[in-house]
Amino acid sequence: MNAYLDIAEDMALPSNVVAPQIHDDPLYFAERLISKLRTLWMTATYPFASVGNGVAFHYSADVRRSKADRIAMGSGVYIGKDVWLNVTLTPENDGPAIVLGDRCVIGRRTMLSARNQIFLEQDVTTGPGVLIMDHNHAYEDVTRPVEQQGVTEGGTVRIGEGSFLGFGAAIVCSKGGLTLGKHCVVAANAVVTRSFPDYCVISGNPARVVSQYDADKKMWVLGGVAPLSR
Repeated sequence: MNAYLDIAEDMALPSNVVAPQIHDDPLYFAERLISKLRTLWMTATYPFASVGNGVAFHYSADVRRSKADRIAMGSGVYIGKDVWLNVTLTPENDGPAIVLGDRCVIGRRTMLSARNQIFLEQDVTTGPGVLIMDHNHAYEDVTRPVEQQGVTEGGTVRIGEGSFLGFGAAIVCSKGGLTLGKHCVVAANAVVTRSFPDYCVISGNPARVVSQYDADKKMWVLGGVAPLSR
C-alpha cells in the first residue's frame, strides 16, 4: 500500500489545485496515473512554443500536436477534464495563439479557441464550461451553410492576472481587442463582448459592471467607478 501512496504523491497536481483524496474512489488513482503519464508524454514530445515546470493535463484534454507550437504555458498550469485548446490554423499567423501565464487553472469542459491570440495572465482561473474565443463564425453569405464559411478575422483577448471566470461564462471578441483588467470576476453565464477595467464584478448578457473596487474609498461599490486603464 505504501508503494501506491508513493506513486500517488509523485502524481501531485499543481499546488493551486485541490485534489480529492485517493480513498474517495479507488478508481481515481488510475485516473491520476493516466493523467500523469499523458502529461509526461505531452510535455516531452509535443512541440509547445514554451512550457513551464509543474504543468499538468487531465488525460481527457483535447490538445492537438499539430497546433502545440502555437500554445505557450507558464509554470504550474493545470488543464482540466475535457478542456479543448483549439487554434485555428491560418497561414498568415505565427507565434503563440494561446498563452497561459503561471498558475492558470483551466476548469473542466472549458474551450479556448484562438485565431490571433488569447492571453491569460498569471493566476487566472476558469470555472467549468467557460468559452473564450478571439474570433467568430462567418455567416455573411446566406447562400452557403455557416460551417462552410470559415471564421472571421477576429481580434485578441487578454484576461488580467488573478481574474476568475464563472461557470458557463462566454468571452467572445469578434474584432479589435477585448481586455479584462486584473482581478475581475465574471459571473456565471455572463456574455462578455467588450473590455472592462481592473477589479470589476461583471454579470449579465450583455455583460455589465455590477460592482467595482474604488481605490480612493478602499471599498467595493455598486456600478463602475473608473474607465478601462489599459
